[in-house]
Amino acid sequence: MFVKICGLTSEAHVRTAVEAGADAIGFVFAESVRRVDPAHAARISRDVPGNVKRVAVMLHPSNDEWQEVLRQLKPNVLQTDAEDFADLDVPLDVTRWPVCREGDRVTGPLFVYEGAKSGQGETVDWSAAAEVARNGNMILAGGLGIENVAGAIATVRPYGVDVSSGVESAPGQKDSEKIREFIKAAKAAGNNL
Repeated sequence: MFVKICGLTSEAHVRTAVEAGADAIGFVFAESVRRVDPAHAARISRDVPGNVKRVAVMLHPSNDEWQEVLRQLKPNVLQTDAEDFADLDVPLDVTRWPVCREGDRVTGPLFVYEGAKSGQGETVDWSAAAEVARNGNMILAGGLGIENVAGAIATVRPYGVDVSSGVESAPGQKDSEKIREFIKAAKAAGNNL
């Protein structure tokens, strides 16, 4: 099971996520309590090994905003709403993860699937998501936490899961123990598929 820990703001939590087995770490450049600037994201992720994807999480960025993130962070992945990619100059070596919101038409071989608003801890309808998951490699996001990730994985059977608020002790404040427990629970559930 592919696991992404999103909304990281400190080097300690980046290290925790990597050591606990995260496959991807996300940095938010959209309006959010978890927002970081590109230089900060680059600084706290400088020691991330090459096998862990560094994801730039954006929402309707201008091409200039994206180019600044690209220049400073040098992410492996750009995650933004599907329609945003039409206006962005994304190099071939940066993977595109379109965000498809509940009820949207799904595009792409790999996509992030979540509720109407990102970062709100909003759970999608898992039975409907299970139908969508058959259309490609879905990274399920929204409202996931230690207590429900196994159920979500068993029901939806996604390629991966993405968590942010579900591993926090307060909005924007990541909790190292919750990060470790979430990754452990998600990987174990993935092994049971």
